[in-house]
Amino acid sequence: MNIKKLIKSVVLLLILFAGTAWSNTVSDGKNSEKEKRIVKFAQTCMDAYQIPGLAIAVVENNEMIFAKAFGVKNLDTQEPVTIHSIFHMASVSKPFAATAVMQLVEKGKMKLDDPLIRYLPYFKLDDPRYRDITIKQMLTHTSGIPDVEDYEWDKQQFDDGAAERYVRSLADKKMIAAPGEKAQYSNMAFDILADVIAKVSGMPFEDYIKKNILDPLDMKDSDFLRKRIKPELRTSAHVFDLQPVVSEVYPYNRRHAPSSCLNASVVEMCNWAIANLNHGAFKKKRILDASSYQLLFEPQVQADENLAVGLSWFLGKYGEFKTIGHTGGDLGFRSIIVMLPEKSLAVIAASNYQNTPMQEVAFGVLDIMLGLESEPPKKQIMVTLGRTIAEQGVQAAVDQYRKLKDSQPDAYNFQESQLNNLGYQLIRLDRLEDAIEFFKLNVEMYPDASNPYDSLGEAYMKSGQNELAIQFYKKSLELNPENTNAIRMLERLEGEAEK
Repeated sequence: MNIKKLIKSVVLLLILFAGTAWSNTVSDGKNSEKEKRIVKFAQTCMDAYQIPGLAIAVVENNEMIFAKAFGVKNLDTQEPVTIHSIFHMASVSKPFAATAVMQLVEKGKMKLDDPLIRYLPYFKLDDPRYRDITIKQMLTHTSGIPDVEDYEWDKQQFDDGAAERYVRSLADKKMIAAPGEKAQYSNMAFDILADVIAKVSGMPFEDYIKKNILDPLDMKDSDFLRKRIKPELRTSAHVFDLQPVVSEVYPYNRRHAPSSCLNASVVEMCNWAIANLNHGAFKKKRILDASSYQLLFEPQVQADENLAVGLSWFLGKYGEFKTIGHTGGDLGFRSIIVMLPEKSLAVIAASNYQNTPMQEVAFGVLDIMLGLESEPPKKQIMVTLGRTIAEQGVQAAVDQYRKLKDSQPDAYNFQESQLNNLGYQLIRLDRLEDAIEFFKLNVEMYPDASNPYDSLGEAYMKSGQNELAIQFYKKSLELNPENTNAIRMLERLEGEAEK
């Protein structure tokens, strides 16, 4: 190594150490103005959404050039988040499972077009078409396997047998379509892959991933197995309860490992981004042959006009650039990885709050890195009203909404989803009459939108006011004839009325 490279390596190590021990920031020092803009943008997001904790990292030209953490791990303890804090990554887990499958394909132990039952003979659904489901269809969300309805985060399973038990528990599930017929997101399909990988590799899914992906990528603190995460690195889940609060439940259950259960830091996720941008190469190691990325990163299914599906990855465009990425969201957490291969650029972000707008955060950072203007987020009226409800009551919050909408129309996010989410939170708190007041306000403010009428109909139905429920479901259906929920609810309510 020449003297210039040696000095550069020493300086980088000192920067990394300083970021860990003192400033909680990693920076290569080359993009100070962009870094200042990222910090300001992130802090604006923190304030606008009242986010407990957030970590952001940027990769460019095979290096992590920036990482910074904001906020706290836990609102109760106020312990600060660091760039090495571990977050539940939710669906960002899925591409790891896809990479594991491709490793086994490369070794000749699996074939993508093989039927699932070749590897799990006991797999069964309540539909004879299950026999035709292939591994590739599971990775592209075209298998016809339904989605998970209950993750049972509050009934956690920790043992090695969880994956097979989960597969065997699915025998009464109905398929949503014939295999290959259409694309529809399925966490369940990925969860079944845990048992496939275990049976083909001869080791539990979590151990396979650690040995063959995480360890080669120097992701030493990250893991799919919760018990191996260092307690001092863990963050707590936060949910919206009129205000952000610590969740009593942490989203972990081994039966859902491949779809959801990676726990990782943004710093170590940078290694994952580098390996993928380099088509499997990281430092002097390789987790996959470059040829495998022709499948992983190439469109296998066109989900809509602007989005395609590779093998687990979602493929889109951001301006003139191709994007490869995945988002994640579970109880109390949000995450995202987005890569621009043409720019050798990636942004990773993770938050311990389920209302954090990760795409807004990540693409705001991308804009800054691309030299574009980033749109500052507006304050969330839901958070402001939630505080008022807690302190002064519902009527004060309704009055506040009207006043702010008139006096500060551009300062807040007044989208109908804000009132809708607040109404459903009040339902979860058994404050049904208060929820009805907000749904009524939403109908008043958005008279041409179908969803507010649907929500008000649901609230009236829950309160036993079926005639009003029918009235508002009909109005919702009039505005959106494809509202299948309104159709089902009307059939149910009108059927009960005839008895």
